[in-house]
Amino acid sequence: MTAPSYFAPEGGHPPQTQLLTDRAVFTDAYAVIPRGTMRDIVTSSLPFWDKTRLWVLSRPLSGFAETFSQYIMEVQPGGGSLHPETDPQAESVLFVVDGSMTVVIEGDLHLMETGGYAYLPADCKWTLKNESSAPVRFHWIRKSYESVDGLAKPEAFVTSDQQITPITMPDTDGKWATTRFVDPEDLRHDMHVNIVTFEPGAVIPFAETHVMEHGLYVLEGKAVYRLNQDWVEVEAGDYLWLRAFCPQACYAGGPGKFRYLLYKDVNRHMALKRP
Repeated sequence: MTAPSYFAPEGGHPPQTQLLTDRAVFTDAYAVIPRGTMRDIVTSSLPFWDKTRLWVLSRPLSGFAETFSQYIMEVQPGGGSLHPETDPQAESVLFVVDGSMTVVIEGDLHLMETGGYAYLPADCKWTLKNESSAPVRFHWIRKSYESVDGLAKPEAFVTSDQQITPITMPDTDGKWATTRFVDPEDLRHDMHVNIVTFEPGAVIPFAETHVMEHGLYVLEGKAVYRLNQDWVEVEAGDYLWLRAFCPQACYAGGPGKFRYLLYKDVNRHMALKRP
């Protein structure tokens, strides 16, 4: 099987001669963070992580998207963490976009390479190390797990993009498919992180308007995306951040597949504020 190839930022800085006009935008319904904004000057660091930097793509904001955070992590050779998560309520998904890393989950060792996917439940004991000779870059999506009386907590698992057969959407002639890493009927899970694939020219044929929040990272290809009342061009490496009920649709631009990693919150009652 051909190894997957996804866009991963490498940092650096543009020259002083570059124009400042760009596609970055933040509105009250959505944000677009183009790949060109992920430079050295906007990286962050985390406690207990060695030889590591990260780009924060999204974080909970009152009145916007409130359920999750998403990072692109970059770990140099020999780097990693023996205490990566400091919040015992946080569940996570890791998705490798470039390189390889060793993850130990509750004592079980896993080698994760490009396309590798791991689900880590809340209060899971795990460590991560880059034992290769090149940097590894991966997405880290975090959400505070919403437990429900009578439902067990989901278990950790490790798989990959290559191991999961995409499920085609009905009535699309196979042009629109979703790689589902979690069974949609498994109500123990309160978030899904999937990969959506469009063949060149395929579309979302209506303006989706729904309660789920989204983090959408373009892995491959390009498209024109409808966000609220705007049409925005996006390409591999861009990130879209959508609050609940933001209308959305897209045309895949070709010439290759358009693929993106997609977060959404699912399977829970809407929290009601108390007086």
